[in-house]
Amino acid sequence: MLTGRGPLLSIDVGARSAETDRIDGVLSRYVGGRGVGTKLAHDRLPFDVDPLGPENALFFSAGPLQTTRTSFTGRLNCTAVSPLSDGLVSSNAGGFLSRPFANTGYGALKVTGESDRLLAVHVTDEGVSFEEVPELAGATVPEVTARVADRRGFDDDEAASHVACVGPAGENEVRFAAIVTSGGRVFGRGGLGAVMGSKNIKYLTFEGDAAPSIDVPDVAGEIHAAAAESDHVMKRQGTAGLTGFANEIEALPTRYFSERSFEGIDGISGERVAEKKYERGTCSSCAFACKLPTKDDESGLETEGPEFETVMAFGSNVGVDDIVDVMGANERCDALGLDTIECGAAVAAYLASEDAFGDADLVHDLVEKIASREGVGDLLAEGVARCHDDLGVPDWSMKGVAFPAHDGRRLNGQGLAYATSNRGADHLYGSMYVYEYPMVEQERALEPAGLEGKVDRLVRTENKKAVLDSAILCKFSRTTVESGQLPALLATTDEALQRLGERIVTLERDFNARRGFDRGDDDDLPYDLEGLESALDTYYRRRGWNPDGTVPPDRLAELEP
Repeated sequence: MLTGRGPLLSIDVGARSAETDRIDGVLSRYVGGRGVGTKLAHDRLPFDVDPLGPENALFFSAGPLQTTRTSFTGRLNCTAVSPLSDGLVSSNAGGFLSRPFANTGYGALKVTGESDRLLAVHVTDEGVSFEEVPELAGATVPEVTARVADRRGFDDDEAASHVACVGPAGENEVRFAAIVTSGGRVFGRGGLGAVMGSKNIKYLTFEGDAAPSIDVPDVAGEIHAAAAESDHVMKRQGTAGLTGFANEIEALPTRYFSERSFEGIDGISGERVAEKKYERGTCSSCAFACKLPTKDDESGLETEGPEFETVMAFGSNVGVDDIVDVMGANERCDALGLDTIECGAAVAAYLASEDAFGDADLVHDLVEKIASREGVGDLLAEGVARCHDDLGVPDWSMKGVAFPAHDGRRLNGQGLAYATSNRGADHLYGSMYVYEYPMVEQERALEPAGLEGKVDRLVRTENKKAVLDSAILCKFSRTTVESGQLPALLATTDEALQRLGERIVTLERDFNARRGFDRGDDDDLPYDLEGLESALDTYYRRRGWNPDGTVPPDRLAELEP
């Protein structure tokens, strides 16, 4: 099997120290990316670690495909214990950071400790250096990028491709703060920006010329050609092209999840996003080019996106029906370093408590207040799971993580996927919605209603997503990469990849169980879903877990090669 290469670089920012050690065994069994990050976290972090304490670690990890020029591989993984869910979370960001990271020659990076001064950490193929940057306190993401460009002699785009940073939200430990790279690509879900901020790190840079040489099978060329030739709607509208479909079948959360379709859909549809797109956008080495550089000529506003989840979060779910207003919220979140899904949910919860849906100016003001923890923003910065009681609204979260779009009350398989996800209410963990929308190819389609026959599909899909996150291959490659091409690309079999995914998902579950997660408190939905309990029973049996959703000790040993 194709696997990542290189040692683990461990940095303690409190001690200003760095050391390397070999992780060949971990790489050979877990490939890279999320798999390696999960295994390192499981084996090297205390199970009772404080997410915002110095012992928590950020594990950055590439995969074998980041040393190639294959389409869909411009991504990097980050794993840590989440201050939002209190469990293990992995997030990967697109853009252009993955190649500079791979060029350092390290297979993975572990960052621990807490600096006494605001810090920049520079990682190269020659080692690590630390730079105190107190003047950047409170700086936005564009301001950090401009600083790096000025100091390193880069233009802004080149500087952004070498930087992973936090905005004010990360410094203020907003529980859903993001780590931002490449201007507006984010390690978004789970609050990894708050973990970085708790260590008093403003930004990391990566640079070098030591990427390992990895030969990929010829199928990589076929995938790249197919990505270039595809005429998929995502090339014009990004994921926002799904907005109309979701609304049509009543799967689009609206007004803080109280409704499932939005009468103002025409103002925030994929077509409106496409009208604002002014050039092609992509990630490193990807010919698919589905990104969305957008601009509103009248106001001068420029941003990237919004993608579908942001359209829901700052459109239908807050009652706003103008795509320019959604773009404005998206731009603020990127600049301040916030996950748009979680931030939008917190804002929507506040609007529900005040009966203020549709007030775009208030929405924008709340985003700013959340990032600075000013006024009511300090409460909302804790996330929906922690603030809903004070607001007097329902708790629309799972494992502390707010729900995205693809409403599980309509797409029942996706509802089950939210319940089983180790990452909380995350649509990309199990991605059952992919099979339940009406435009899905007939041979892959599932009836959206009911859970019968869906457990096995969910298990296989969760396993595959874990593999994609480890390789690392973009999840949107599903529109181009055929079923037999992924095993061929990684020089292995589908059976071996399923077993790899099973190991990763089970390790995540075991880590969370050791922190107190179980079926009763953490795998239940905030709405009734007929057949859920029976489906969970079947799911746990299929995975070889206990009936309460925890992992028997011998199951981990069975899964290790």
